[in-house]
Amino acid sequence: MSHETGHAMSHGTGDGTGRPTIALIGGRPKLVRKAHELGMGVVYIQHPGQYDRAHWPYVDQALLVDYTDTERLLPLVRALHQAYPFDGVVSLYELGVRPAAEIDRMLGLGWHSLETVDLLLDKWRMRRRLNGLGVSPVAAAVGETERDLRDFAAAHGLPIFVKPVCEAGSIGVFAIHDEADLAAVPARFRELEARFDRSDLAGPLDRFLMEEFLDGPEISVETLSFDGRHVLVGVTDKVLGGPGFVEVGHSCPSRHPEPLLREVERLVMAFLDAVGLRNGPGHTEVKLTGRGPRIVESHTRIGGDRINELTEIAYGVDMDRHALGSRLGLVEPLIRSPLPRAGAAIRFLTPPPGRVTEVTGVEDVLADPALVELEISVRPGDEVPPLTWSEERVGHVLARGETAEQAAAACERLAAMVAIRTEAVS
Repeated sequence: MSHETGHAMSHGTGDGTGRPTIALIGGRPKLVRKAHELGMGVVYIQHPGQYDRAHWPYVDQALLVDYTDTERLLPLVRALHQAYPFDGVVSLYELGVRPAAEIDRMLGLGWHSLETVDLLLDKWRMRRRLNGLGVSPVAAAVGETERDLRDFAAAHGLPIFVKPVCEAGSIGVFAIHDEADLAAVPARFRELEARFDRSDLAGPLDRFLMEEFLDGPEISVETLSFDGRHVLVGVTDKVLGGPGFVEVGHSCPSRHPEPLLREVERLVMAFLDAVGLRNGPGHTEVKLTGRGPRIVESHTRIGGDRINELTEIAYGVDMDRHALGSRLGLVEPLIRSPLPRAGAAIRFLTPPPGRVTEVTGVEDVLADPALVELEISVRPGDEVPPLTWSEERVGHVLARGETAEQAAAACERLAAMVAIRTEAVS
């Protein structure tokens, strides 16, 4: 098996049995399981080190390759498609959405628009498109130097937001409140680029997007689109924490007033039309500012942070299944937005930086009837880094309740029961 050339492996039929077949790029084993349960053949495209026996029962053909290297990926997929044809291609993972759209364009499958994917991956292009249409106008510019930052701050005032042009997971998102902090921004981006593995980044961090400061709480809006018809599935309230804007919690359904949520829905529908999204899931982040709702960014995938699980509990809709099966007629399209039927919440575990000395409270949390899921990724001896992006959170508690308020309260109670003690590393 080779990182350089890719390697195709067979674990099932893949033999023209007449089943609809999907190519799935990246993602957890649960996604290939869901596709298999829908009665689909599965061609799975994954990094070699991330494919194991948890996937095997559900995968007919596996192409093991660095799928972000599309120059190498596309000819491999073309050859594989000739031997094991598939009807569509999907990725619900940030670094897989562009390779999926490139495969779609190469094979003429008609599921994704590469232009739309590129527009949403490049936050500067997206902002220019929206500002040109008068949809959710936000002052913005791209910069590389301290001079660029000072010019933008002089034109629009402080504070301002600074973030990478093409990233997710809250990497490198800063609010600059003081003029004295402007000089440090270019160096902070260089440090970030040196710190991260290239495979974790969507692009270089040599440029940054500067935007006017958007006040107010942030929400995310989950949507499904069916041939250009958009359906709002749910709205999730966010809790931000840490020195940047890392998400440390979510709950749904949203507790904001209905008139405001209807305004958000109108904005998001206009936004999806503006960027040309026609099929599949959308995960759109919105700030509820004093001047009305404003789009922050959006993605042609389902939200991370277990948002699909929250949405399924709160609204009864499994967006994974829709993303995989709706285009092939295996899942009935949504006609209208679902009504909330429960509350769901998640809180992430973010202990102080240092070496873990003890983890306690797990048994009591596991026995609690409000718990849906507990995940802890550290144990004594592991090191917890300072919280600068989503992947540095060390676990989570997911809980349900009759309402969002009850779910959030249960979640915070359970999260407080988990004690991850750390000591400073000398």
